[in-house]
Amino acid sequence: MKHIRMRKFVNLIGLIILAGYWIVPGILYAQYVTQDWKLHNVGAVIQIVTNRGKFNKAGTDYPGLINTEYPINSFTEHLGDSGWYIGGISEGGDTLVSVTNSFGSPDEFPGYSAAPGDTVWEVYRGDTTDITVAGITYLADYFAVSDQDFVSRYNDYNDASMQLTNHHPMYLDVVQTSYAWSSSPLDEIIVYNFFVTAKETNFHDVYIANFVDAMVGRRTQAGFVFAEDDYVKYYDRFKMVGTFDWPGGQDNGLYTPIGMMLVPPDNPSSTPLRWTFAYSPSRSPVLPPDQDPARYVQMSAGGEPQRDMENPGRPHHILSAGPYDLNVGDTLSFRIVEILAEDEAALLQNAELAEWLIEQNFQVPSPPPAPPLTVETRTNEITLDWTPTAEINPEEYQDANRADGTAKPFEGYRVYKSTQSEAGPWTLLAEYDLPDNTFGQNTGLSHQYMDTGLLDNVEYYYTVTSFSKPDTVSDFPSQESSLITNAQTVVPGTAPPEGVGDVAVVPNPYRGDIDYNSYNPPWEKPPRTREQWLEQDRRVQFINLPENCVINVYTLAGDRLTTIRHNDPNRGYEDWNLTSHVGQAISSGIYLFTVEDTGTGPTAGEVQVGKFVVIK
Repeated sequence: MKHIRMRKFVNLIGLIILAGYWIVPGILYAQYVTQDWKLHNVGAVIQIVTNRGKFNKAGTDYPGLINTEYPINSFTEHLGDSGWYIGGISEGGDTLVSVTNSFGSPDEFPGYSAAPGDTVWEVYRGDTTDITVAGITYLADYFAVSDQDFVSRYNDYNDASMQLTNHHPMYLDVVQTSYAWSSSPLDEIIVYNFFVTAKETNFHDVYIANFVDAMVGRRTQAGFVFAEDDYVKYYDRFKMVGTFDWPGGQDNGLYTPIGMMLVPPDNPSSTPLRWTFAYSPSRSPVLPPDQDPARYVQMSAGGEPQRDMENPGRPHHILSAGPYDLNVGDTLSFRIVEILAEDEAALLQNAELAEWLIEQNFQVPSPPPAPPLTVETRTNEITLDWTPTAEINPEEYQDANRADGTAKPFEGYRVYKSTQSEAGPWTLLAEYDLPDNTFGQNTGLSHQYMDTGLLDNVEYYYTVTSFSKPDTVSDFPSQESSLITNAQTVVPGTAPPEGVGDVAVVPNPYRGDIDYNSYNPPWEKPPRTREQWLEQDRRVQFINLPENCVINVYTLAGDRLTTIRHNDPNRGYEDWNLTSHVGQAISSGIYLFTVEDTGTGPTAGEVQVGKFVVIK
């Protein structure tokens, strides 16, 4: 296995109620459920993906507010709820439907029970690995085809699923993969692939459906007011439903649309496919229904699609196709393609591109690997170094999917900086490319960059990408590695001093009438999961701290407000958000602090006393 990133965690839930969906009389059903998430973030879209078949955070501990952000850093949401469901008629004549996500029922694929090795695997283009859980390989020699592949599995019959009221499993095993790309023209497309295998029962007249509760608008806080003025359009040419923000409306904006395309399995029978597009302009009536027979009737209805919405609302919709046969041991495979764009015209262009991408079987030119990046910090400056190594050398990469046959398509490097976050927005600092060819500026290559004039003890963000020559035969543009792959947070400054004596507080005085969030780089800022500045984002900084020390902050009356323990051989500062140890914001006044050197050096035990002023 090479160059694979896998983060796994198991939420050990002693008494679990999946979103409050089941209660066993007298007790709460105890269960272990594996829940995992990762972010597709290499391209122009940030999309959460879980191992539950849903396109939102589901029951995971993902801290973000937004499920589908595009453009990045815009706080524009696109999906509230979305998933897929499948239904068919068993040999015994039962009509069964299993859903990953809908308003009318609980999640029936809530992750594997008692499978601590299950996770969302992340595999990068060109890498090959076995996807293995508890020593059992369920995908052998998996070969990544995009710049960021995710792989996971789930089913509708595990212990947690079986506790759901009115859930009658179809006994389906599901493997899900998804693809994302880092460069235009593919960076606004995410492809989800589903491989559904029947384990116990033969089914006929099987239909698959995509359920979508899209919501387009700026989501800067909890609540869904921004989603009350959307509308949907059906594009039969692409078998795609687009959701748009109504001009003006409650959130007063023209926001980027999202399209969800259903790509069904090939139909080997003579029975023509029946397509159903249905929507509800609001959360009432619920769509799809909560009972299997009614769900199945809706998804298998066929006939003429509904007309596009003519008035704004909070629409949700399904798009379904069938029928198929699914016998024990057989696997039904289909795709859902998520498409983002700036406007309707671009959405349709990206839909055509997605069709072409699938026709190519995803065999398209790729970027070089991101270069290895190291950072050296000093006071007021940093040095970036991306010298190739034997393990990672973008300058030697090859790409068999190019039509021009170029043996080494590498062209150059780009250096970026942000003062906001590791997700940007990014400013291009420098570009270095191969000399003596017809591409770029022919500046020549470099593997180092020094940035000076920086503020000490303040976070900056850097990344270095590599990019390819364009493929002039297929007219495919230059491809660039993802900005996020080796993005690093960098804090310039000096090493911690030998002992106490020069500790200070900055800013001093701290003034509540100053918008520290507007500084560049910002002195105060909310985490990336929200846009609004809140009281807990206030910040003062204790600087010139020795490697090991304890800071105590007091009122003038001698009441201790907080204790901060510092233990860092590289960083000589600590931040405080002007909030006491019981979570209470402090008021205007003069405050005292003590710093005790708790190290083992010659100044161990020494204490410095100081004061600072807060004016709100």
